[in-house]
Amino acid sequence: MNHRSLRLEARSGLLPTAIAAALVSALVPAVAGAQEADASKSTTTLDRIEVTGSRIRQANLETAQPVVTMSRADIQKQGFTSVADIVQNITASGSPAISRADALSSGEEVGGQYVDLRNLGPERTLVLIDGKRMGISSAGYSDLASIPSSIVERIEVLTDGASALYGSDAIAGVINIITRKRFDGLEASAYLGQYGQGDGNKEIYNFVIGQTGERGSITLGAEYSKEDPVLAKDRSFTRYPNGKGHPVPDLDANGDYRDNGWSNISRNGILVRDSGDLTALPGRTTTGSQADFRAYNPLTDATNTNEQMYLQTGLERRSVFANAEFDITDNLRAKADVLYTDREATQQIAGYPFRSFGFRRYDGDLSLSGDSAFNPFKGENVDYIRRTWEMPRQTKSELTTYRFSAGLEGSFELAGKPWDWDVGYIYNQNKGSKTGTGNLFLPNVAKAVGPSFIDAAGVAHCGTPGAVIASCVPWNPLLGYGQTGPGSLTNNPELQKYLFLPTHDRSETETQVYSLNLSGVLASLPAGDLGLAVGYEHRKETARYEPDALLQSGLSSDLAGAMTEGGYKLDEFYAELSVPVLADVAFAKELSFNIAGRYSDYDTFGDTTNGKFSLKWKPIDDLLIRGTYATGFRAPTVADLYGGTNETFDNYTDPCDTSFGAAVRNPQVAARCAAVVPANFRQAASGGPATGPNAQSNSAFESGSNPLLKPETSKSTTIGFVYSPSFVGGLDISLDWWKIKIEDVIAAETVTSLLNNCYVLGIQSACSRFERSGDADDLGQVVDVTRTLINGGYQETAGYDLGVAYRLTDTRFGNFTFNWKTSYVDYLEYKRDSESTTPVEQKTSWAIDGTANFRVRSNFNTDWQYGDFGATWNVRYYSGLKEDCAYDTAGGPECGNPNYASAYRGQQPVREVGANTFHDVQVRYNTPWNATVALGANNVFDHQGQTMYSQPNSSFVYNGSFDIGRFVYMKYTQRF
Repeated sequence: MNHRSLRLEARSGLLPTAIAAALVSALVPAVAGAQEADASKSTTTLDRIEVTGSRIRQANLETAQPVVTMSRADIQKQGFTSVADIVQNITASGSPAISRADALSSGEEVGGQYVDLRNLGPERTLVLIDGKRMGISSAGYSDLASIPSSIVERIEVLTDGASALYGSDAIAGVINIITRKRFDGLEASAYLGQYGQGDGNKEIYNFVIGQTGERGSITLGAEYSKEDPVLAKDRSFTRYPNGKGHPVPDLDANGDYRDNGWSNISRNGILVRDSGDLTALPGRTTTGSQADFRAYNPLTDATNTNEQMYLQTGLERRSVFANAEFDITDNLRAKADVLYTDREATQQIAGYPFRSFGFRRYDGDLSLSGDSAFNPFKGENVDYIRRTWEMPRQTKSELTTYRFSAGLEGSFELAGKPWDWDVGYIYNQNKGSKTGTGNLFLPNVAKAVGPSFIDAAGVAHCGTPGAVIASCVPWNPLLGYGQTGPGSLTNNPELQKYLFLPTHDRSETETQVYSLNLSGVLASLPAGDLGLAVGYEHRKETARYEPDALLQSGLSSDLAGAMTEGGYKLDEFYAELSVPVLADVAFAKELSFNIAGRYSDYDTFGDTTNGKFSLKWKPIDDLLIRGTYATGFRAPTVADLYGGTNETFDNYTDPCDTSFGAAVRNPQVAARCAAVVPANFRQAASGGPATGPNAQSNSAFESGSNPLLKPETSKSTTIGFVYSPSFVGGLDISLDWWKIKIEDVIAAETVTSLLNNCYVLGIQSACSRFERSGDADDLGQVVDVTRTLINGGYQETAGYDLGVAYRLTDTRFGNFTFNWKTSYVDYLEYKRDSESTTPVEQKTSWAIDGTANFRVRSNFNTDWQYGDFGATWNVRYYSGLKEDCAYDTAGGPECGNPNYASAYRGQQPVREVGANTFHDVQVRYNTPWNATVALGANNVFDHQGQTMYSQPNSSFVYNGSFDIGRFVYMKYTQRF
């Protein structure tokens, strides 16, 4: 293992190793020297600490804000290893923003792992490392995958708005990763696991070494982790695009050739006449040779894209970290830390569904030339449809994170009262690259399917005899996958290299923070200390995302995109006051309140001031009543303000679709649709007609930024209690009600919402914001939607958090601990714009817009310890969901509520699926040689969630929040 660790560090680059080595060589002698020189001295103990949710250092860890804390011991008892997975299992967490099942997702953030508290978006959750801001992407996302789990001492999650203390983005809450410090000794660990199906192998190796003396300490560590991808075809629930209940042959039972000329995109060449004349389809009368065609066979011609797609992306990480502190004097300390992480993620989706028609941004002719040697209709250009199965599309996303912080902190007394101060600097840089393969270069396609001939030797050439096009390789798109011959794409690396050019995107973001903080005791009042904290921060954010020049040109079959570049800076001042009112009197063992305010001045939109008031009251020793009211904000990100216009293949539902759209059951919708689409209209999707709602678009739509955006503003309220009855030792019960409302929401409307506003709700202004095609090939299809970001509408959510913990210690059978946490969402509503006619959308219990909004998430944990043996059992519960019906829309096994109607959705058949529960188990043993061996299984009963055609947080008909199988693991930790 030691040999492997050294090899992996070398692969991760020389810079982080050099930094760590320099830090060690510089500080270890200083620490050792200080120990020898000052062995007889006593140092000042800083026993007041800063708790997440307050800037005032205090000895009392009980605050007015609800904070969920997970210690390192708690983390070690789980089978989840990444920081993101650990936090994602907190019940206050929403569905993952970009899950590892989002194979079709694109953009700068793909490959990272992001946590979304309260389902309000990851950009509204602030992530801190040791109380200081983590770096973000241009869209404001903090990648928790860049934090190695071996560095974590504990995780604190503040489930309350905290902009008054921490500034922008802390609307839904704050995640504070506290790292390990003052470590003594050496600890090495190995983790190995895989799914019960024999795939998805995971391996993690790490070590931490440290030395602590009387005047200083240094801690150094490294971690390597690798998780293999899982193919969708290797799970029964994702083997087919529409789930195991609808395998590919069933999807084609009604025929794949529609009256509008659509065909399932095939691995084999399917020919469509340039004129749109259906007589040229296989199996029909043609003007060419009948021998060129045969009857369509769904078993051999239909494409099951899931055979090539990753259900779970592959992930590989390398990290090196170090921190050190040194007491210069008894009241002055220097601190520094450094983190380097290199992360690689790989996505794979099926070969491109290439159509010679429909590239609206490309002016060239992609049809098979009438002068091509491969065209059965000599002299007549024809269009074709061909999935390039030989070249699955892959995206390799790499992100390198460099983080450095340094500062001085000290303490002093003023008028006999203790005060603490610190000054610091943080630099965080994220450098990313994305390499894409499997997309076609359109100018080369045009040449390859243009005029060509076959010489006497049977070799195909582009051009004509005597006028061969240099470097061009001809292509016969009518030869299907596995078929060989002149112009075949199969086993033809020369043609593959000519048609498929790789792309390389680059990104870089930087965060710099200068800070000064002062906190202490102003006066000692009868009820306690009057505490004050004040501070100043200067922050600068810059970001640049540069798509490959090929993508910017629009000459690739991949999504076109423009550059994002810009930045902003700000100055902030804050103050916090902790006021004790009563103590140790009748009905007030403690009564105190906390007031905080923050002034922020941005060079983009101006300034804003936000405040917080919280109350803590203990009428008796056993009962704590707490409450908070706070205002907050989220500043527009670099991508919001300066993002380039980009293409996206959106997932949407056309209400005019005659199979599953609202027009099927709503006469008013049908009447509105009849004016713009042909009879028997079917929504086009990537790969043929859409087979269900929320299908991916067949045309690329555009979205862009808005430099005139202003901040979102929020108001949050929390009221709750903690009851610890003295007559039941070890029992703690907490219940908190919370409410968050965000106004001036920065958002782009979804394609589905625009279409529903037009056809379902009859809002005429919405009908001008998209375009339907008038071409015969795709008549009536939505081909153009351009959305810019706006400040409009609001989001509001409210609910309850319940916690019950019971510690039963020192029994004859060992020590038992029970912990039950539940989050109940009363409502989550969203108004997409400021138009009075736009209804409010209720999201709770719905899988909508690609996100699962659970009403209830609950975890129940049982832990047992008996001497050196221990075991943990954890139960994870997710409540049921509703989604639009894809099948049996008139009522049947898959559509239990065909007559559902609401103000927002109109009348639309609805499918409901039940709750899901996953069980995790671990057993462990502390060995006599100071090691711990743990064996465990996540989802030990191999539970599978239901098929969900709305594809929540996933590119498959399976919920991206759920386990994809039983995962068995072994963990070994050795301490020296």
